[in-house]
Amino acid sequence: MLITQGPEVNIPPEAIRAAIQVGQYFLGGCLVLGLGSPLFRWILRRFFEPAPVVPPAQLSPDATARLERIEQAVEAVAIEVERIAEAQRFSAKLLAEQQKRSLAIPPPQTPA
Repeated sequence: MLITQGPEVNIPPEAIRAAIQVGQYFLGGCLVLGLGSPLFRWILRRFFEPAPVVPPAQLSPDATARLERIEQAVEAVAIEVERIAEAQRFSAKLLAEQQKRSLAIPPPQTPA
């Protein structure tokens, strides 16, 4: 093998340091992109994707019957509360009318 020497080239040391620095930046960017983007995608998937929907477990017939009874009891209580509220509104209305009548009727005058 024959090795020949070319013409003498004078490269300033600042240019060599700048070329090395550019190479270091390039390799650093490649590492950041190569390692950072999969990590970033994993973080996004882990924290921002909705949880998978799991179908609800089937209830036993006893539990279903019990829930139906509870539902009927809650509806019955709601109806009773509505009745109580209606009775309270009615009695408040009667009291208000009675107060209006007592204020509208002048007291009887006694002869002097």
